[in-house]
Amino acid sequence: MKKSILVLFCCLSCILLSAQVKVGLRLGVATTSLNEENLKELNQLDVALKDAKYGVNGGLVLQINLGNFMIQPEVLFNSSQVDYNVSDVGNGIVDSLFKEKFQNLDIPVLLGYRLGGFLRLHAGPVGHVLIKNTSELTNIQGYKEKFQSFTWGWQAGFGLDIGKLMIDLRYEGNFNNYGDHFEFFGDEYQFDQSPARFLVSVGYLF
Repeated sequence: MKKSILVLFCCLSCILLSAQVKVGLRLGVATTSLNEENLKELNQLDVALKDAKYGVNGGLVLQINLGNFMIQPEVLFNSSQVDYNVSDVGNGIVDSLFKEKFQNLDIPVLLGYRLGGFLRLHAGPVGHVLIKNTSELTNIQGYKEKFQSFTWGWQAGFGLDIGKLMIDLRYEGNFNNYGDHFEFFGDEYQFDQSPARFLVSVGYLF
């Protein structure tokens, strides 16, 4: 077993030594794609998705080039906001706007292929680590939050490398339904759709 681990480590070391490794910074914006939808079976309480705002993201990029192939892990800080329309007949709340904000650490690991030197196609998994959230929904009687500290998704898209400049357009999907952190009066709820995002970013490789 120890010999197998040593052989694997040596192989990985040889690959990294023969590869062209670059480090860079990335900054971008993202828009979350969510359709308007109401939570079901909440009795006198009505909670509906209204709007998902633009978010910002930025952080570190490691690009490992192996000929036309590449591996690109990233660590990015991401912020986002979603608005809800809430009506609570029992407490006299009628069509009030409630905001929910999130801050995550996103960790995509992309596998890519270069076409013609400038164009890059890439796809891979992305992990989301929850850093902080603030929600006005906590003002509603009977509401509790049950966030998962880590969730999985995926990203796919293309990029352009112009010298040391990187321009990327990606689509991101998630494996969890949106709102799976909702709990009202001891019962768990979630929307029927998974959150998706379009991400546009600009980066610079040193």
